[in-house]
Amino acid sequence: MELQKLTKEDDPGGRRRYEDACGTALALEFIGERWSLLVIRELMLGPRRFSDLRADLHGISANVLTQRLEGLERSGILRRRKLPPPAGVQVYELTPWGYEIEPIFQTMGRWALRSPRHDPMLPLSPVSAMLSLRTMIRPDREPVSMTLAFRFPDAAFVGRLTPEDLEIERGDADAADVVFDTDTTTFVTVVYGKRPLDAAQAEGRLRLAGDRELARRFIDCFALPPKIGGEGG
Repeated sequence: MELQKLTKEDDPGGRRRYEDACGTALALEFIGERWSLLVIRELMLGPRRFSDLRADLHGISANVLTQRLEGLERSGILRRRKLPPPAGVQVYELTPWGYEIEPIFQTMGRWALRSPRHDPMLPLSPVSAMLSLRTMIRPDREPVSMTLAFRFPDAAFVGRLTPEDLEIERGDADAADVVFDTDTTTFVTVVYGKRPLDAAQAEGRLRLAGDRELARRFIDCFALPPKIGGEGG
């Protein structure tokens, strides 16, 4: 008797199916392919063009990116649309259901960052840097409200911090309490490594505008989780 295969190539997109009723198994059918989760990550703060996605996903080929976008679109996680004139370009954006994945990203991020293997000096996209703030914000932080502008070489974001939440969106702020103008690596060392603002500014890696005391209070709102000890213990 021929043994039954554990997986089947009967998905319209050619993906392997687990034939398992577990919701986690179904989730892996949607997002288990390499790069899929990172494509979703780059869309979490709004629509992107194909060229923007490829530029921020270091190491992905145009062919693989096309495959992942098509697969995520078939799954209902993202969709394509054309921007109105004068832009008139095609962009990819998450569906409302696709946006619901953010808490999963946050849980995975907090879990993985406990590993000693995490290297904070590896490349980090601007979107990833911004999403990390929503993930690593301390629940026991000092209640404070402010508007922030984050300016990176190829991207800009506006943040609105309140005692309840941190909202982040693409764009620049005409008026902000604090403006961080820097690269993502320096930003990470300042926010999570607690590198002194004066030191980063002295090296020319950070241009800070606005209320310095509010900037320090903002940085104090974030902390990385403790590392695991030994062999995962």
